[in-house]
Amino acid sequence: MDPLAIFAAAAIAVETPLIPRELLFGNPERSSVCISPDGSMLAFRAPVDGTLNAWVQPIDGDAKALTNFTDRPIGGLSFSWNGEQLIFTKDSGGDENNHIYAVDIDDAEIHDLTPIDGVAARMSGASKERPDELVVGLNDRDPQYHDLYIVNTRTGERELLQENEGYAGYMLDADWNVRGRMNMTEDGGSLTEMKNMDTGEWFEFLKVEQEDSMGTSPGGFNRKGDKLYGTSSIGRDKAAVVWWSPAEGAGSNPTVVFESDKADISGSIANPDTYEPEAIAVSYLRPEMTVIDNSNNIATDLANLEKLGGKDFGITDRTKDNRTWVVAFGAPEDVPTYWLWDRDNQTGKKLFTTWPALEGQPLVGMKGVEIPTRDGLIMPSYVTLPASYKEGQSLPLVMLIHGGPWARDSWGFNPLHQWLANRGYAVVSPNFRGSTGFGKNHLNAGDREWYGKMQDDINDAAAWAVEQGFADENRMCIMGGSYGGYATLAGMTRDPELWACGVDIVGPSHVGTLLKTIPPYWAPIITMFTTRVGSLDEPEFLDSISPLTHVQKISKPLLIGQGANDPRVKLSESDQIVEAMNSADLPVTYVVFPDEGHGFRNPKNNMAFMATTEAFLAKHLGGRAEPIGDSINESTAQVRDKGGLDFGDVAVYVAEEGADEGPSLLTMEVSVEDLSPEQQTQFNQFLVQLDQLPPEMLQMVLDQITAQAGQAPAEDIALGALIAQTLDKKIKGE
Repeated sequence: MDPLAIFAAAAIAVETPLIPRELLFGNPERSSVCISPDGSMLAFRAPVDGTLNAWVQPIDGDAKALTNFTDRPIGGLSFSWNGEQLIFTKDSGGDENNHIYAVDIDDAEIHDLTPIDGVAARMSGASKERPDELVVGLNDRDPQYHDLYIVNTRTGERELLQENEGYAGYMLDADWNVRGRMNMTEDGGSLTEMKNMDTGEWFEFLKVEQEDSMGTSPGGFNRKGDKLYGTSSIGRDKAAVVWWSPAEGAGSNPTVVFESDKADISGSIANPDTYEPEAIAVSYLRPEMTVIDNSNNIATDLANLEKLGGKDFGITDRTKDNRTWVVAFGAPEDVPTYWLWDRDNQTGKKLFTTWPALEGQPLVGMKGVEIPTRDGLIMPSYVTLPASYKEGQSLPLVMLIHGGPWARDSWGFNPLHQWLANRGYAVVSPNFRGSTGFGKNHLNAGDREWYGKMQDDINDAAAWAVEQGFADENRMCIMGGSYGGYATLAGMTRDPELWACGVDIVGPSHVGTLLKTIPPYWAPIITMFTTRVGSLDEPEFLDSISPLTHVQKISKPLLIGQGANDPRVKLSESDQIVEAMNSADLPVTYVVFPDEGHGFRNPKNNMAFMATTEAFLAKHLGGRAEPIGDSINESTAQVRDKGGLDFGDVAVYVAEEGADEGPSLLTMEVSVEDLSPEQQTQFNQFLVQLDQLPPEMLQMVLDQITAQAGQAPAEDIALGALIAQTLDKKIKGE
């Protein structure tokens, strides 16, 4: 290691205390705070024995836990409109097959409203006029498509609202009438059809070309049902808020409500009674809110909230009468904090700090910057520097790449930025071409540019950081998750001379195998991938943009983290790049979590991977590091390859033969007679669905079933084997 790097790290240590990892990546004390419809109670997620569960409390009373899950934290949390139940989601081991639950506040009885394994339930609607019901999407009949049901939250009874006839989604009005349906077109655009409510006939309403498909979309109806609100980039670069009359021939004539020349519309505050927008948010380098309808005096609220805690806030929940709000403040250098806002008296009451132990720690600010690309685009980006940084210092750099890639990095409190800066690194998060939020020209410039100009942009951001004087060109790491993991692998194979090391978190290594193994319910949007990334019909192109093809070019240390149950980027995506690196005698550190999916939600697992990353970066870039300690042993981490990293007494994981593969479904001897009566019914339902499944989807469904065999309950193996063998025969034409 460079002696000067050691000296610089030591100097930072003298000036800035080390923030413990647990404070940044451990469980929040309270999060997802919401308020009951009548304003008498609060609910939030908080730990029970280390796992986030559902809690409730009177506004000024004591809190109590309503759930006590230990295997997996709950997801989104809200009050039911009846005020007597909480609604939340939860998956199993990161498989993203969420169940939707209701828990009674008085006796903590839990109701699984979607008690079907292997199904990805979706929340699709709630209404204060129907307080005991929800609209839920279920793909149990056909794994590709979600049917809509009205589900009673007290009894669990469900009623079919709309059988999905092959569409990506449906639109409901305030009375839960099915009014619209959407699909992608073959060229990557979209088509919205509307229903004539008098005749029941469907008509073409809005056809959108590929270049506008991500910026133009109907969103929802106002309360009267005579306006269809949404966004549109047709005829402009930045997506504007518009409304259409939901009548035949009106799709081509929207009324513009608000637009910005800086960025796409990023959000809004709508009146909870009329469903009409009152304020619109635009986020270029940082969010800005503009009031467009002050009939409810919302401008006064927003101005006084800014006086209370600054510009960086959002309304997270409201009472039924809209007189009390829950507001979250979260500037980049502040610990996120929840407040109760009394609209009548224009006063705030502090409720909770998300991570109270972080208060008083040396958190640092974030800077929004514009970084030019070599061909003239501008990347709105974010930079965070250590608290002790002095002008002219040349620091090790972590280039932090967001996932998606059809997403963006944003302004606000960011634990990754705080952690890395505290360890002595400069952090840059670039919104490269293909990122959303900055207009269709910026977005569409990323089409078919994986491994190409999108990667050039990341390199340009690194060069910019060096030119600014704060980054050491010999100590730069590329790091990211999902697409950011792919970009890491791309950087390590395409530009190995640029990066001193890389950290890939659940990143795909080959675009072809990624497209072959996506979840079945992504089928309606597969055209988005084929038009914006590449098609399975062009294998040579997919090979050319896949890091796995170029693995022999890796010459610098690489760390890979993967969830074994990831439904989007399969374990095999990481396995195959590690195997190729091992075959080429290239060092790689590889950590797998058997109970995680697309990311690490268990705090112990998250901290274990961050501890590994911290040690990895310290070794190869020279920053500071809190010792790994017991982080690995306290998690479910399987260190499958150390890659020269010191894990102390942690042994390399050696899987039992076939442990990762699960049962061999295609070779098992099984017949219908081996199934229970219920399973025979399920198999017969599968046979009906099989006839409706497009031929190109057969292999994808088979791969999905075989990949999940290792996590299937023993009693379901025979059914899985029979389905897999039937699919295999269909594919082979037998």
